[in-house]
Amino acid sequence: MANVGLQFLASAGDADPQSRPLLLLGQLHHLHRVPWSHVRGKLQPRVTEELWQAALSTLNPNPTDSCPLYLNYATVAALPSRVSRHNSPSAAHFITRLVRTCLPPGTHRCILMVCERSDAFASACALARAFPLFTHRSSASRRTEKKSVMVEFFLLGQDNGPVEVSTLQCLTSATEGVRLAARIVDTPCNEMNTDTFLEEIKKVGKDLGIAPTIIRDEELKTRGFGGLYGVGKAALHPPALAILSHTPDGATQTIAWVGKGIVYDTGGLSIKGKGFKDNLHAVFCLAENSVGPNATRPDDIHLLYSGKTVEINNTDAEGRLVLADGVCYACKDLGADIIVDMATLTGAQGIATGKYHAAVLTNSAEWEEACVKAGRKCGDLVHPLVYCPELHFSEFTSAVADMKNSVADRDNSPSSCAGLFIASHIGFDWPGVWVHLDIAAPVHAGERATGFGVALLLALFGRASEDPLLNLVSPLGCESDDQEGDLGRDSKRRRLV
Repeated sequence: MANVGLQFLASAGDADPQSRPLLLLGQLHHLHRVPWSHVRGKLQPRVTEELWQAALSTLNPNPTDSCPLYLNYATVAALPSRVSRHNSPSAAHFITRLVRTCLPPGTHRCILMVCERSDAFASACALARAFPLFTHRSSASRRTEKKSVMVEFFLLGQDNGPVEVSTLQCLTSATEGVRLAARIVDTPCNEMNTDTFLEEIKKVGKDLGIAPTIIRDEELKTRGFGGLYGVGKAALHPPALAILSHTPDGATQTIAWVGKGIVYDTGGLSIKGKGFKDNLHAVFCLAENSVGPNATRPDDIHLLYSGKTVEINNTDAEGRLVLADGVCYACKDLGADIIVDMATLTGAQGIATGKYHAAVLTNSAEWEEACVKAGRKCGDLVHPLVYCPELHFSEFTSAVADMKNSVADRDNSPSSCAGLFIASHIGFDWPGVWVHLDIAAPVHAGERATGFGVALLLALFGRASEDPLLNLVSPLGCESDDQEGDLGRDSKRRRLV
């Protein structure tokens, strides 16, 4: 599915399913509410109303189910009727699975997604995950015909009605970001080195009218980025710190997104096109942890950008070193009020919160709650880790430096400890908001990348944009009568709008 273009349309129009195969997808009680008049033009002359109703009556999702309507040209599929409190109401993961298994083959196809407006954003991002961009299969290079999938939403519930142009633009932008992030993660290291990644950053910056700031190689060492430089100094492609910044007039606070190497991608900066109201910086800590004569060795001591020294007792625990320099730069040089670092940091994350939920560690109870709610609304699920530096940070005690880079006891909440290592370089008493998201497990589904994180950031910071759909899915800065509550409005350091 690598050579597939996604189009989000207010109406996909009518077509014989034999010439344009069709997948109808939604929760069963929603599918029953779709009038025949709306789907008739997409199914006739192959499917009659009686056959349509008969197919719906046979569906028994447990948790999902599907029924062919006409050979392999038209299929209806049902999502779970209910989900647990720790899942997304959109059933996003099941959407991706059903599209992969039930979408009929063809060059030009159509998906009719039936859902409530509040689930449209998560549903669109889930659809996008079924269409990865990267492939090096030889058969793909021989194909010249571009495939397309048209997506039409049929919205139900209190806030139904036609899909506005602004909503379609938001869905297009978000899904492009999801697919771009997945492509970058899927691209092998022999192609996606630090040089190539910088070109990706420059490309996105050019599209946004932003010139990136780049600190690289020996300049990192000179300026004191001992963590980032120490990790990448032995690589053929030198390490770099790259920053894309959006600084609008009238901004009242500064937000920094920090990531190591393969990150949520700068597609999140598409918020800028919708009038992002705050200063926003995407900080990329790029380094290849290579082996060589100049590589960092066990027992080496590095001086990080925070001014703190770190004894290296695990050369494989490199992600926290580059992130520590990144968050410190965001604090000291960018003056960030809110810092979100996101990375595939620890294998222990998958044990702590599973392969579907990212782990969140933060100094703010309000932002912990906001991350969980944003995850449920966008489909990028999140679950909290224990935040208790007074009990856990002693795991990094060193006799010769300010800290070690790896824990003494790997049975003592190692994912929490890894996040605390990063936080220690801005200080546990820092008055701003720090949020750490470990996405090690959910960034992949099997052997494919998911593009995890793009939808989460867009949802989490949606209230700082002027996009109505992002406003709808964002739990922060809500009005007092919002059903999700009023997170952070009474605390200046924790508010978003």
